Amino acid sequence: MQAPTKVATRTATAASGTTVTILAFAGDIASTSKDAILDAYNATDAKKLLLDFTGTEYVNSSGIAIIIQVLLDAARTGDRTVGIFGLTPHFQKVFTMVGIGKYATLSPDEATALAAL
Repeated sequence: MQAPTKVATRTATAASGTTVTILAFAGDIASTSKDAILDAYNATDAKKLLLDFTGTEYVNSSGIAIIIQVLLDAARTGDRTVGIFGLTPHFQKVFTMVGIGKYATLSPDEATALAAL
């Protein structure tokens, strides 16, 4: 059974001193996650955004499509920088294989992700 997706929003400071909004996911990321993820993404106008997957164990193809939708929107507007961290090694590999690295930096942890912004 899928664990429902929860998204918590918090802020941190990048190495550059700028404020970064972090969308921290908990639960599984699947088609049922769409509203939670898009609502949280659309609720922020942050120019620097990190997607935190440390609380996520499972992401299916529909979940990856939702993440790609967020990344394409950020790329379309051209004024947002997005990073991703906290993926399991398996999903780090999957995200790399599907080309997500073209639209977001992939980092192993929050400190590395903040340093990359």
